[in-house]
Amino acid sequence: MKWIVSDALAIASKDIRNELKSKQNFGMMVIFSSLVILIFSFAFDPTQNSVKMIIPGLIWVITIFSGILGLNRSFLVEQDNECIIGLLVAPIDPTSIYLGKVLSNLVIVTAVQLISVPVLFILFDFHFYGDYLWFILIVFIATFGFIIVGTFLAALAANAKNSEMLLPVLLLPLLSPLMIAAVQATRIILENEGIQDVKSWFQLMVGYDLLFFAVCFFLFEFIMEGS
Repeated sequence: MKWIVSDALAIASKDIRNELKSKQNFGMMVIFSSLVILIFSFAFDPTQNSVKMIIPGLIWVITIFSGILGLNRSFLVEQDNECIIGLLVAPIDPTSIYLGKVLSNLVIVTAVQLISVPVLFILFDFHFYGDYLWFILIVFIATFGFIIVGTFLAALAANAKNSEMLLPVLLLPLLSPLMIAAVQATRIILENEGIQDVKSWFQLMVGYDLLFFAVCFFLFEFIMEGS
């Protein structure tokens, strides 16, 4: 298990270093999320209290759709110069490729959230009165579940001709339970309701993450064999 983790960290650090050099995916994701926030800020009057109700949904709209842009590129970039073949013939466990991609995608999406969520709160003049730790925990657990499934499906769709269109078609239906729980839990925290009300949604997200992580982890090797 140690070598799987070390190989995964090596792959993740390679992807993150490449992204720091090019900033292609990160820049594209930040621009997209910023445009979505800007459009909604003009479409709705931020001074109305009722508008604040759409903020939990907006957090996950910008996370999911900007994240899909990055996920689409996470395996397509390995197709250049047959790099994916180099990974497959390397003396590493195929699951370390999956874990490495999950880690790198999680870091990039989290970095985008660190920029987009504060911008969303500022443009909508939203004052946060909820529990910061619960908010961070909910955002992390839901984002982790999104990356788990998204990375697996990105690998599955990488060899398809229309992978950019195929990934959202496969991903969005599978994310429905997680996103419903994430939006509801985020709404409860932002509206500063009782913590007891959020625990059932939180348990659903944790169960979703554990289930899909186990399934994707064990099936990823078969996906790579078909590449």
